[in-house]
Amino acid sequence: MGNVGVRAQDTVEYTGTTLSSVDYHHGQLSPAVGVHNIQVFRANREHPEMAGGMNWTYNHQPMLAYWNNTFYLEFLSNPVGEHIPPGQTFLLTSKDGYNWSAPSTVFPVYRIPDGTVKEGYPGVAKNLDAVMHQRMGFYVSKKNRLLVLGYYGIAMDAKDDPNDGKGIGRVVREVYQNGKFGPIYFIRNNSSWKVKKGDFPFYTKSKDKGFVEACNELMANKLMVQQWVEEADRNDPLISLQRPVKAFSFYHLNDGRVVGLWKHALTSISNDGGKTWAYNPLRAPGFVNSNAKIWGQRTSDGRFATVYNPSEYRWPLAVSTSDNGLEYKDLLLVNGEISPMRYGGNYKSYGPQYVRGIAEGNGTPPDKNMWITYSMNKEDMWVARVPVPVVSKVTDAVNEDFTQIADGKELNYWNVYSPLWATVKIEKGGDGAKSLVLRDKDPYDYAKAERVIPASKQGSVEFSVIPAQNNRGLLHVEFQDAKGSAAIRLIFDADSMLKTKAGYRNSGVTKYEGGKEYKVRVDYNVATRSYSISVNGQSKGTKIFFAPVASVERIVFRTGEVRRFPDADTPTDQDFDLDKPGEPAPEAIYSIKSFKTGI
Repeated sequence: MGNVGVRAQDTVEYTGTTLSSVDYHHGQLSPAVGVHNIQVFRANREHPEMAGGMNWTYNHQPMLAYWNNTFYLEFLSNPVGEHIPPGQTFLLTSKDGYNWSAPSTVFPVYRIPDGTVKEGYPGVAKNLDAVMHQRMGFYVSKKNRLLVLGYYGIAMDAKDDPNDGKGIGRVVREVYQNGKFGPIYFIRNNSSWKVKKGDFPFYTKSKDKGFVEACNELMANKLMVQQWVEEADRNDPLISLQRPVKAFSFYHLNDGRVVGLWKHALTSISNDGGKTWAYNPLRAPGFVNSNAKIWGQRTSDGRFATVYNPSEYRWPLAVSTSDNGLEYKDLLLVNGEISPMRYGGNYKSYGPQYVRGIAEGNGTPPDKNMWITYSMNKEDMWVARVPVPVVSKVTDAVNEDFTQIADGKELNYWNVYSPLWATVKIEKGGDGAKSLVLRDKDPYDYAKAERVIPASKQGSVEFSVIPAQNNRGLLHVEFQDAKGSAAIRLIFDADSMLKTKAGYRNSGVTKYEGGKEYKVRVDYNVATRSYSISVNGQSKGTKIFFAPVASVERIVFRTGEVRRFPDADTPTDQDFDLDKPGEPAPEAIYSIKSFKTGI
C-alpha cells in the first residue's frame, strides 16, 4: 500500500520497457543517433606537459556552462584519490565543444591551519590542505555576468566526507569577457568555520557593485542554492529542502512547475520555484539509478531528457526522453565505453559518470543540441554532444562521400568516441578531399566511429579505407544488431593481413599495404548467417557469421579489441596503476573516404 499515496501525485516515472544489462559496457542499449563523445582532458602523471602542465590523476565532478560564445567546463582534482588532499579546481574552455584549452587553476590549494578539529570526527589537522567538493559550478546573472563557484571542504582522512556541513565554505569569482578571472571571495562560510586572517575576503568586500549584486541574486535563487545543500550548514536558511539528498538538478515543466532530481533517481515537484517541495524526494518509479548523478533538462525541441547510469554501476551512460517532462518512455545509449583506469586511487569508480548538462540560465549553445559533461573513471574529462531531437532509428539508405558533404555536417549521423590520443575527425588530404580519419596512439584506448543504418536482414555495405600503415595498429569493422552484438568482424591487422573472425579463429582474406586505398564490399544475409566479401572488385569468397543476429543495424569502425573489463564482479577499488600509462604508442591512422549501404 505504501506506493499508492505516492502515485496519487505527479512524479517523474519511467514507463518504457528497455532495461540495461550490466554485463555489457554498452548495456545492450541502442545508441541515440549522432552522439559525439569527446575527451577534453587526459590525466598524465608521468608527462604533465601532455596534460596542460597538470600531473594529478583524480579528476572528477565536471560542470558545464555556455557564455560569451564559449563553453566553460569546471572540474575538481586531487593528486591520486578522492577526498585525499590537496585539492584544487580547474577550468577548461572551448569555442566549439571539440577543441579545448589546457586547464587553468580557478580555485587553488587552500591550507587548513594546524590544530583545526572537526566536530564529531577524530583527528587534528597537521600540514593538512582542503579538498574541493562542489555540486554547482556556474551562475550567469541577469546582467550577463559569469560567476564560477567552488567549495573548500575538510577531509581529516581518506574515509572522511568533505560535504558533511562542517567544512570551510563556498568561494566565488567572476570570469570576465576577456577570459581572465576576478579575485576569489567567500560567498558562504560554514558556521563551524572561524574565518582566519589572510582568508579570502567575504564577497560584500568587493568594490564592484555589479559583482556583489550578482552574488546576491544567486543567493536569492532557491533552485540554484538548492545545489549547495550537502556542503552547507544542515540548517542553512538559504536552502529550502534541508535534507542533504545529493547532486540536485532541475527543470521547469510547461505549466511552470519544477521537477527536482537527485542521486538514486530521487525526485519531487515544486509549485513555487523551489521554495517548497510537494513531497519528500522519493525514488522515481521505473527509473534504475544508483549512487551516481542524474541530469534532467528541457531540450530545444520542447521535449525533455534525463541522462544517467541506468544500473547499480556507473555504466553505461544513457539518455531517456519525455514529451511532458514526467513520463519517460525510452532508453538510449550515450556512451557505452569504459576506458581502462590507468591510475588507481581512493574511491575511484569505473565508468562514464557524474553527468551534468547546462543548467537553466547558464547558456544555450547555438547548435540547439544537448551538451553534457562527465568524468571517466574519476580520471579523465569528457563532453558529449547529443543531437536534438533524440532519435534511435535511421530509415534512409546511406550514401556518404565525405568530400561531398557540407563542412561541419559530415558526422551528423555518426556516433563518435574520440579520446585525445585516439581521435575521430574529418580531415582534409593534400588534394582537398575529406575523409573520416581514425588516429590511435593511445596504448589503453581506441578510436571508434559507428554508423546506425536501416535495420535489414539482407543487404550490402561498401566502404573505402586507406590504412596509413600495415605493420602496427588495428582496425575492426563490425556488423552489429540493435543491442551491439556483432555477427561479422573484418580486421586490418598489424601483420599486414586483412582478416575476418571465423568462430574461435581469424581467417585471412588478403594482404594489404600501407597508404593504399581498399574498397571493401560485404553482402550479408542473416537467414543463412552468411556474407560475401569483395576487395577492390575482387571476390574473396563467402563466410559464415561468427555469431547469429536477427538483423544488422549498425556498422562500427574501432581501432582496438573488444573490451569486457571491468564487469559486474570486478573488485570496486583499483589500487594499482597500469604500465606506462602516460606514454603514447606509435600512431596508427585509418582514413575512411566513403560509406554506402544497399539492399
